[in-house]
Amino acid sequence: MTDDDLIFKALADKTRRFLLDLLFQRDGRTLKELESGLAMTRFGVMKHLKILEDAGLVVTRRSGREKLHFLNAVPIRMIHDRWIDKYREREVEALLALKAELENKEDPS
Repeated sequence: MTDDDLIFKALADKTRRFLLDLLFQRDGRTLKELESGLAMTRFGVMKHLKILEDAGLVVTRRSGREKLHFLNAVPIRMIHDRWIDKYREREVEALLALKAELENKEDPS
């Protein structure tokens, strides 16, 4: 499985997207903090976090006895640049060309 596949797989699940949103709001959360916002077992949340870690979307750091979870937005940005931005560019170019064509038709000179 490629890195892109791991990221898309991780982002495909609404629970994992919710966890990323929580970390976006405030980084450095413990498992207990993350699981408090979900109606699932601690084990279920850990499985989702493992998939996010495998995709590089979440990184962890030990702080004493606690494990803190942090959002890593770099893979999301790479997906954006590779799969979204370049396709949007074509649409913008088409709109700019249409604008120029319409302005030339209105200009009698």
